[in-house]
Amino acid sequence: MVKARPRPAVNGVASADRVLTVLTAFQIGDSSLSLVELAERTGLIKSTIMRLMVSLESYGFVTRMSDGRYQLASEIMRLNTVYQESLDLERHVMPRLHYLAEQTGETASFYVRHGAYRLCQYRVNSAHRLRLDLQPGDMRPMDEAAGAQALRAPYQTGIALPKPYYSRGATDPHASSMALPIYGAQQELVGALVISGPASRLTEESAQNFREVFFETARDLMRSLGHKPDGA
Repeated sequence: MVKARPRPAVNGVASADRVLTVLTAFQIGDSSLSLVELAERTGLIKSTIMRLMVSLESYGFVTRMSDGRYQLASEIMRLNTVYQESLDLERHVMPRLHYLAEQTGETASFYVRHGAYRLCQYRVNSAHRLRLDLQPGDMRPMDEAAGAQALRAPYQTGIALPKPYYSRGATDPHASSMALPIYGAQQELVGALVISGPASRLTEESAQNFREVFFETARDLMRSLGHKPDGA
């Protein structure tokens, strides 16, 4: 008879829950916590906490001090910085998306590169009943859609575009989009400003009607992010 292998004490979703339980045990004013204090606050046994701490330490979330106490480490600060920058970016991007949606009648979005994908970070939907069903956080491939093209644009190419990127049916056969790359203070690519809609409505000809307001909104967003044109 083959004996069943015992399940690990920390595994899968349970492991994630316990990791988060340990991290959230740290409170404002805590410079460090002992193993006993962590056990009291989390209800976990010490051996489980110690195993979790090994993983957290390897990823830079906690540091084990010489006296055996634990304190939060630099990865927490890095994630907080990412979070704060995201909030700051939202403050710059969202008013421009609302403006574009109002001026064009189409959906306005802001995409960022996420590995081999493009991620919809911010979005203001069109007022039309016929529109694309996509939400912030959704990911799309880095295909030939206008937004993907903009996210591949090196600075010298993207900053000198004579017209926005345009695509029809690249990701969705019923959708069209136009996009411009957005650069920051150090000429780094921050993301892509995208207008999208049904292919039957956002044709290449109708997209030309939005060209001026689209370019001006993109330039305004880049100025807001600290970008200065060459020679300025």
